[in-house]
Amino acid sequence: MIYIAPEILERVNQWLVPFFDETTQQEIKEMIASDPKGLEDSFYKNLAFGTGGMRGIMGPGDNRINKYTLGKNTQGLSQYLKKVFPGESLKVAIAYDCRHNSKSLAAEVANVFSANGIEVFLFSDLRPTPELSFSVKHLNCHCGIVLTASHNPPEYNGYKVYWQDGGQLVPPQDKEIIAVINELAYTDIQFEGNADLIHNIDTELDEAFIAASLANGMKDTTPEQRAALKVVFTPLHGTSVTVIPEVLTRAGYSQMQIVEAQATPDGDFPTVKSPNPEEPEALSMAIQIAEDTGADVVIGTDPDSDRLGIAVRDENGKMTILNGNQAMVIKTHFLLAQKAASSGIQSEDYIASTIVSTPMMGVMAADFGMSCELGLTGFKWIAKMVKDMPERNLIGGGEESFGFMVGDFVRDKDAVTASLLACEIAAQQKAKGETLLDYAVELYKKYGVYQEELISFVKPGKSGAEEIQAMMKSLRETPLKEIIGEAVMRVDDYQHSVSTHPDGSQTPIDMPKSNVLIYWTDQGTKVAARPSGTEPKIKFYLSANAPWEGNYRKTQAALLDKMDRIAAQFNLR
Repeated sequence: MIYIAPEILERVNQWLVPFFDETTQQEIKEMIASDPKGLEDSFYKNLAFGTGGMRGIMGPGDNRINKYTLGKNTQGLSQYLKKVFPGESLKVAIAYDCRHNSKSLAAEVANVFSANGIEVFLFSDLRPTPELSFSVKHLNCHCGIVLTASHNPPEYNGYKVYWQDGGQLVPPQDKEIIAVINELAYTDIQFEGNADLIHNIDTELDEAFIAASLANGMKDTTPEQRAALKVVFTPLHGTSVTVIPEVLTRAGYSQMQIVEAQATPDGDFPTVKSPNPEEPEALSMAIQIAEDTGADVVIGTDPDSDRLGIAVRDENGKMTILNGNQAMVIKTHFLLAQKAASSGIQSEDYIASTIVSTPMMGVMAADFGMSCELGLTGFKWIAKMVKDMPERNLIGGGEESFGFMVGDFVRDKDAVTASLLACEIAAQQKAKGETLLDYAVELYKKYGVYQEELISFVKPGKSGAEEIQAMMKSLRETPLKEIIGEAVMRVDDYQHSVSTHPDGSQTPIDMPKSNVLIYWTDQGTKVAARPSGTEPKIKFYLSANAPWEGNYRKTQAALLDKMDRIAAQFNLR
């Protein structure tokens, strides 16, 4: 006999009423009969907003992405908008990516908004996430939605909410909206849309976004330099194919080759194990084409085109992938050098990054006499800086997970403009007989050599969540005194908003609470532990540095050995 816990059965029974469609009810009944574990995982909690909005596996249940969970979100958001903007004619923009059901879910979301009397601007086909962020501001909308699960596996989808400034929701608004949503029953959802309030948007927004990307991403590269750069581009079956080829072509990059096998949008992502440019395998097809054709640079984006992977030639002429921290410091330094050479660095200028990214960003900012502002993981925190400090000027912002933002015309990571910027730097480097990797080495000569590594563990389901919680609990309650022989000088606990020092003293951390723990040693080594806000993972971020001693590869090898020893101490290998 199959046992189903009473609390799970109570939640399940709420979905077995006529309000829910027959297909949904039948899928639930099949799980009751043959998949109790899957049933539990589908219903044991409500799907929550995380680092990058709400993401989850598609299917029936409270802990799944479906028309009802997203409909409830949208109904709650509609009511919240009316409360916050009383008497205003409300407008929202909606985009979606290449994933299964994204288009139909976007239509359901549009229907709920319009049923609540809210005007909807809906892209009629898939578009990049940064274009949605741009569109919210361009159309003077009150909020925006994009249906995407970014780089997650094919069975996932998601729901990102953007506010008037074009940035994602941040506290306290996220909690206020969630409170409204939690007060609703599924039967409160108004699914009967008003077609008169739904407008398709395409060419007008594309043209405005492309123009803005060109204006922000083109940086004093000559037409001859652009024409000489050989680029291989892959959208990894995602949305960037709708914009990036046009942006690069208009900029003058005439030697661009698209990876045809990965050019068609496809939610199954058939040619890769994971559509995530952070994973080296994802760019392997593009890299092989680059090797065969003698291309200078490979650029590849994730399905919703907010993350960018870059591969360039190393000192032996072989293509190698830049990690996210390397790409970030190259692009940031280039922007700073351009600004310093033109109008000069001003007191209001700053760059931005995250607490788990390379400390090299802060060292570099200090060299230019400016600040590097740090936020929690996720670009919503960088967008919040822009919103909270309107008197200051963001030059650029990045994070280790292959995200970058040029200026603030888009308020999220933007692989479209970042791709153009990467090509601009690569073209200028090629004109000097150098590559982007050579640029990085020059920075290491000046600031010291930095090496980072990300190690992730996938822990699916309820049991996985409990295991992750236990790992974080152990790291907090039995903190290490040393890491590979280096004394721990500080432990930053963002969950409890305190930094603890060796003598037991504590200093406050002035940031929103987040389940992140960071160890710092007296040698500048950094180890951060953080459960993912969008996937069933726990992530460990390792960082170490050493002075420049004349040979990059020799120093890098020593730092990589150090990474191995750190990983062994934390049982990460």
